[in-house]
Amino acid sequence: QWDAADMCIATAISLLMILICAMATYGAYKQHAAWIIPFFCYQIFDFALNTLVAISVLVYPSTIQDYLRQLPNNFPYKEEIMSVNPTCLVVIILLFISIILAFKGYLISCVWNCYRYINGRNNSDVLVYITTNDTAVLLPPYDDPANGAAKDPPPPYVSA
Repeated sequence: QWDAADMCIATAISLLMILICAMATYGAYKQHAAWIIPFFCYQIFDFALNTLVAISVLVYPSTIQDYLRQLPNNFPYKEEIMSVNPTCLVVIILLFISIILAFKGYLISCVWNCYRYINGRNNSDVLVYITTNDTAVLLPPYDDPANGAAKDPPPPYVSA
């Protein structure tokens, strides 16, 4: 069923995906924002393809029944799925795809926030707070002119 060309293409795509994921991991670890962009682009492309699948299910609901008929006879629960009302099946599939799209959208936002954090950290536009266990209080320098300026005395106490 699979010929050599299909296997070669599948292998190339798999290796490319491993490379893109490794680049994103390296970029996040070493704080290089540019290394995250290919993975982010892949996520956007994948989200767009899944959105097109959802739209095609919505526009052409009869294709689900055609797809089910093409499945092999030994496919688990094929007869049970075929016996479900087609409208109900479309709703179930759209609900399932919607949940997947929501999760993919969440992951896209996670990667985008990581990119923005690293990019802002490298540009120093974003103030990064460093917390340590050091409890020492940082005092202003003694040479500060504000410290040397004489302050007006407080008003006198007047009893009522």
